[in-house]
Amino acid sequence: MFKQKIYQHCLQLITRNASALEQNLNELTEGVKNDSKSSAGDKHETSISMMQLEQEKIRKQLHEALIQKTELEKLNPKLTANKVSKGSLVKANNIYLYISIALGKITIDGSVVMVVSPNSPLGAKLMGKLKNEQVAMNSIIYLIESIE
Repeated sequence: MFKQKIYQHCLQLITRNASALEQNLNELTEGVKNDSKSSAGDKHETSISMMQLEQEKIRKQLHEALIQKTELEKLNPKLTANKVSKGSLVKANNIYLYISIALGKITIDGSVVMVVSPNSPLGAKLMGKLKNEQVAMNSIIYLIESIE
């Protein structure tokens, strides 16, 4: 049940992030349209260029967010495995690691959960490991206590 809460929380975060990026992009697009109707000149051209650069930056961020959302939606939070795989919730050294997408640290029901990609350095080392196995990372030895 805890793993499903984490999954839902991650999905909500990434969906909100994508929506906010879409809204920013729409506002910038409107700004460029309105600015292009204004007077010409060097300051005007610079302003439009800056907005277009910002649009491109937001498009890239939105693209990444949508890829993460798609990756997350491919996971079934009800599945469990006896070895660490994509979608696993790992408890190691009394911390939780959700192997899914790169979101960083979140808090669910007062517990800190690190949401990491299976391609991250720690995620990659954990992949395929079993309960009671150890993984060393940055001078820390992680003992896998449980896998959901």
